[in-house]
Amino acid sequence: MNSIKICVIGLGYVGLPLARLFSTKYSTIGFDMNQSRVNELMAGHDATFEVSDELLQDAINSHGFKCTSDIEEIKDCNFYIVAVPTPVDINNRPDLKPLWGASETVGKVISKGDIVVYESTVYPGVTEEECIPVIEKISGLKFNADFFAGYSPERINPGDKEHTVEKIKKVTSGSTPEIADIVDEVYNSVLVNGTHKAPSIKVAEASKIIENSQRDVNIAFMNELAKVFNAMGIDTNDVIEAAASKWNFIKLKPGLVGGHCISVDPYYLIQKAQVYGVLPRVMFSARRLNDGMGDYIANQIIKLMNKKGIMVKDANILVLGFTFKENCPDVRNTKIMDMYQTLKEYTKNITVYDPWADAYKVMAEYGIDIITSSVEKLKDKFDVVILGVAHKQFKELDVRKLLINECGVVYDVKGVLDRNIVDGRL
Repeated sequence: MNSIKICVIGLGYVGLPLARLFSTKYSTIGFDMNQSRVNELMAGHDATFEVSDELLQDAINSHGFKCTSDIEEIKDCNFYIVAVPTPVDINNRPDLKPLWGASETVGKVISKGDIVVYESTVYPGVTEEECIPVIEKISGLKFNADFFAGYSPERINPGDKEHTVEKIKKVTSGSTPEIADIVDEVYNSVLVNGTHKAPSIKVAEASKIIENSQRDVNIAFMNELAKVFNAMGIDTNDVIEAAASKWNFIKLKPGLVGGHCISVDPYYLIQKAQVYGVLPRVMFSARRLNDGMGDYIANQIIKLMNKKGIMVKDANILVLGFTFKENCPDVRNTKIMDMYQTLKEYTKNITVYDPWADAYKVMAEYGIDIITSSVEKLKDKFDVVILGVAHKQFKELDVRKLLINECGVVYDVKGVLDRNIVDGRL
C-alpha cells in the first residue's frame, strides 16, 4: 500500500484518541453514527476528556482530521479500524451487535486490497468467525483474496493521563504474514514504545481478554480478603501495606470493579470456553464475587449505622462519586449503582454528588438525578457520607462537615481518606 488513508469507526474512549494520534502521520477520518458526537468533536471538544481540546483542535486545524456520520465520506479510505464497544446482555452473554453493525458499515465501503483492523475486546475467533463473514456478505469480496484483516486490541485506560495511547505498547496481528507486517508497521509508526506482533489474530484476541480477566481475578482475591479481615476486625489496607513490603507482592486494593472492560470482558471468555466444554471456575467465581461487592459494602454501612444508633429507615445518605473510576466522566457499568440499589431498599433520601459525571447521561441510563456542582450546599445535611469514587476534589474535602452531627457515619470505599475521620473502609 503506497498511500494509507485511515478511517476509525467508533469515536468513543478508544476510537477518538487513536484517530487523533493517527492523524499526525496519516490522512485520517473518524466515523461515528452519533451525529451529536460528531458535531461536538468537530467543534473542538471531547466530552470524555480523553483528548484535550488543544490536541483535538490541532488535529483538525493542522492535520486535516475530520469526523463524520456520512458513510459516503469514508469510501476512499483503505485502512479501516473498528473501535466499537463489546457489551454483554442482561444475562452476561456477549452482545456482538455493535461489532456486526460496524462490520456492515465496513462491508459497504471496503474495496479490493483494503485492510480492516478490529480493536474491540472479544473472545478468540470473533474477528474471523463473526465479523469477516458479515463484510464478505455485504461487500461481495473474498477474505484474504480481495481484502484483509488484522486485530490490535485496545489498551486505553480511561482517565489515565500517564499511559496515553501513543505510550502504550500495542499487540498487532494480521490475516496473512504480509498483512501482519503492514498492520504492525502502521501502528509502530505512531507509537513511542512500539508493538508486539502476535503470530495470529486469535492469539492477539486471546491476549487482550486475559489481560482484563487476570486483573479481575486478582481484585476478586483482594475483595475476598477484605471480607475475611473485616469479619476479623483487621484493617485490610494495613494488611496490604505490610505484605507489599515484600519485593514480589502484587499490590492491589479491594474495591468495586465496574466500567466497560474488566467487569465485562471475562464473560466473553467464560461463555466461549463453555462451548468447548470447559468451565472456567476461577474466572466465574471472581466475576460473581466482584459483582456482589456493591451490595456487600451497602450492608457494611448499614451495620455501622446500627452500631451508632442511626435509624436506617429514611436516613439521609450522601454518595460522593458515581463514575466507575476516579477523575473520569465514564459512567458505563458503574458499580456505585449496586450499592445505591441496596441502600434504596431502606431509604429514598439518597443524594449523589459527582462533579465529573454528566447528569443527563446518568438520568438517561440509570434514572438517578445527581448533583454535579457546589458541594457547599450539602454541609450539615446527612446521617451518612460514602466516598465511592476517589475524585481529586474529594480528597481535600472535609467530609465530616457534611454530616448532621458527629454521630454520623463516614465510609471510605477507596481507602483514600484520613483513617482518623472515617468510621469504616473496605
